[in-house]
Amino acid sequence: MSAGRQAFTENKDWCTPVKYVNAVKKVFNGVIELDPCSSVYSIVDARTEFLLPRADGLEKEWNYRTIYVNPPYGNDKMRKTTIRHWFEKIYKTRKEYNSEIIALVPVATNTLHWKKYVYPVASAICFLYDTRLKFIINGSSDNKGAPMSCCVIYYGNDLNSFVDAFFEHGAVIPLNGITCPKYE
Repeated sequence: MSAGRQAFTENKDWCTPVKYVNAVKKVFNGVIELDPCSSVYSIVDARTEFLLPRADGLEKEWNYRTIYVNPPYGNDKMRKTTIRHWFEKIYKTRKEYNSEIIALVPVATNTLHWKKYVYPVASAICFLYDTRLKFIINGSSDNKGAPMSCCVIYYGNDLNSFVDAFFEHGAVIPLNGITCPKYE
């Protein structure tokens, strides 16, 4: 919980809807090499999947060419992690391995993790048209939808492929040339 908001559900297995998985695969020429936040209900079908509790994606190495991340949005009290840790891992992986990374995350443009790990380093953002994105929860897409706006963030060098794959899903904003202060 943060800023007086309550968790929508204790379930952390909010899996990506089919249309977004297909768009991610289109950007990556059909191959997602790593899904570090997978679950038994995931339809991402990455070549390598890290599933809690057996494999914690934050503790594993992400030396893969194409990575798709739909991280847990809330606080993980047991592991003492938040979504900020996932943003930091994305940033470090992009910097170290030059991996192409796509992340499905809540829109939180005023947060420090966006100021540090999105604006100065991401290539583009797609602000999704879905007002209440219907994640796959426990294998079902028959739910009320997310209580927050979501977006897809692209960290990579092929902006044209990202735009081509995501323009039908939302407003795609390239971030090259954006100026912002550095946050440490």
